[in-house]
Amino acid sequence: MAVSSFYLLFLTLSWGLFFTNAIQPSQKQVLLQLRKQLEYPKQLDFWVNNTSDDLCYLSSPQVNITCENNYVTELKIFGFVADQQPKKMSSSFNGFPIPSQTLSQNFSMDSLIATLSRLTSLKALTLVSLGIWGQIPDKVQRLYTLKHIDLSYNYLYGSFPPTFTRLASLESVNLDANFFNGTFPNDVNLLSNLTTLSLKENGFTGQLPDLPNLPNTLMFLYLSKNLFSGQIPVKYGQLNHLQELDLSFNSLSGVPPPSLFSLPYITYLNLTSNKMTGQLPSHLQCGNKLAVVDISLNRFMGGLPSCLSNELNNRNVKFDGNCLMVDVKHQNPSSHCVEEARGVEVDPKSVKDPGKRNNPVILVGVILGGVLCLVVLVLGSVVICRRISVRGLSEPKLLQKQVQDYSVTGYPSELLTSARLVSEAAKLDTGGIPVHRLFSFEELREATRNFHRSTLIGEGSTGKIYKGKLENGTDIAIRHLTVSKKYTIRNLKLRLDLLARLRHPHLVCLLGHCISNEAPNDGDSNKVYLVYEYVNNGNYHSLLAGNVLKWEDRLRILSGVAKAVHFLHTGLIPGFFNNRLKANNILLNESGMAKLSDYGLSIIAEDIKKEDANREGVESWQMKNLEDDVYNFGFILLESLVGPSAASRKDEFLVNEMASFETEDERKKVVDPVVLASSSPQSLSVIISITKKCFVGDSWARPSFEDVLWHLQYAAQVQANAQRPAETVSLMKC
Repeated sequence: MAVSSFYLLFLTLSWGLFFTNAIQPSQKQVLLQLRKQLEYPKQLDFWVNNTSDDLCYLSSPQVNITCENNYVTELKIFGFVADQQPKKMSSSFNGFPIPSQTLSQNFSMDSLIATLSRLTSLKALTLVSLGIWGQIPDKVQRLYTLKHIDLSYNYLYGSFPPTFTRLASLESVNLDANFFNGTFPNDVNLLSNLTTLSLKENGFTGQLPDLPNLPNTLMFLYLSKNLFSGQIPVKYGQLNHLQELDLSFNSLSGVPPPSLFSLPYITYLNLTSNKMTGQLPSHLQCGNKLAVVDISLNRFMGGLPSCLSNELNNRNVKFDGNCLMVDVKHQNPSSHCVEEARGVEVDPKSVKDPGKRNNPVILVGVILGGVLCLVVLVLGSVVICRRISVRGLSEPKLLQKQVQDYSVTGYPSELLTSARLVSEAAKLDTGGIPVHRLFSFEELREATRNFHRSTLIGEGSTGKIYKGKLENGTDIAIRHLTVSKKYTIRNLKLRLDLLARLRHPHLVCLLGHCISNEAPNDGDSNKVYLVYEYVNNGNYHSLLAGNVLKWEDRLRILSGVAKAVHFLHTGLIPGFFNNRLKANNILLNESGMAKLSDYGLSIIAEDIKKEDANREGVESWQMKNLEDDVYNFGFILLESLVGPSAASRKDEFLVNEMASFETEDERKKVVDPVVLASSSPQSLSVIISITKKCFVGDSWARPSFEDVLWHLQYAAQVQANAQRPAETVSLMKC
């Protein structure tokens, strides 16, 4: 009986432990979303083709998940078979997806980081050889819990974002076999816990980082197969915890610091295939633990220090391909190393009789310098003559017009002309949307009865809006803008063409445009008429004021608008920012579909946020306006929760009443009664959470629209599940 009771107790505790450690449903949703963003790799099929809901208990040779306290702490996904070694599939990458090698153009590195940041206990991340491409976004700092990250053998490019160094818990970083370029990332020393840094097979250039830019905790540093040049800093000999250093296959020159060989814990030192010159000290000392040294394929001369002799020491040393006086059959003649060292700073003591070989170099340099000066003088004369000719034959206005083609917003004509669709723009269902066309001024005047006052339906900072009717009976809305002539007609047409490329089901469709008064001397501005489809079922603000929208309807409308704004930010290069997001600008058609109006006008209307464009680069200007869109959408979310009263009080509400969302009792005091009556507590909590994030003071901590959209869709799923009978409730797959 006692044994039987003990057995039952054991089973009870075991089952209790099993269910206690089951993965959180929200964590599973994030993993399924990750599978979708990685475009459903085959190695993740077993996540859905199994009877268990707990992914923590599922693993394969290519995939492993570790959990603690119901949360994912370690995620490993490999894109190659376990018994194979990954390899770099391409020697160059131009930033565009490569079929069968990278993920498609729909992939977004920004969205991937946003999804991973929802694994709030993640400590180790390994995503190797999965075709991931793009630049690491600044929001990588959201992965602040990470201790180990491995993104090797992918197609990442660009430079390190400054925010990368804010991952203070990082202990190891592996970004091998990508396409990073530029100089070595600054402030790596801020990663005070970093022990392993591997950046092999990239395109880093410039000098190696000096000691102040490296953390003292480094034990393993791998920088081979890059384009580093210059000498190894002397202070590398002070990295007292260093065990392995690989600087092979670069363009390093000079003599390596002798103290590098005698570091107390150094076991592996690889300097092969560089351009190092000079003579190693004969009394060079090697550390007791140094086991492998490779100085082959350089330009060293003289003798080999005794501590690097294979015969006298129990260490593996490679030194062939130099000009040393040992093992001469595997060395180059001394003349080879002297000639190859031309132009490289060489210690005079390292080369015998260098003076005898310097005179010809000086002579050749003088001759080449003289020839070069002569060519420059001739070319300069030709250019000056041509400029004089142009001034004599051309009007000054033509030269001025070329300068004016570069607008105050920082978009040159070349960028406007070569703008390209990215993200999901190529696969959007735009069936039924009319083709953008040019309208004549006579057409528009006839459609509005010569812009009669009765057709005026709106007026604001962006101009007047008229309702018109075309000959075929189609209702249209016409926005009249006054655009400064600092935009030339050519540049203005390029901008309108770029605006016309914005086709999305949740954007009010731009049917066409008309530019009036195109004569060059007619006033100080151009009159532009934008012709839109007429959306006649009211706006979101008025519907909220009337308390006619249930919670599920509000989520549907908000999701549509978020999709549109995400498209505006990422669907075209350059992106469209500062989109005047207000509840008044969200229109609904006869089917109840939300359509955003007043978008993208900043590219042609100077009076919208013009202060953001002055004296700033394109990148900073776009970033500020991206923040404005996120912040303003936060107020739309707030209106959806508490009603239009929030819009009139804005900052006052944020300061005094946002805290009322914390508990269910406090929510009843501020949340719209219609929302309380028609929403599930879980769905409501999701939206409250993302709304608060939109108002975070630090811009880098605000969510992207991909992130906002994910929360909206997840809240809609939770709401739909709550409305189903209990027996049919199940988590929806991403």
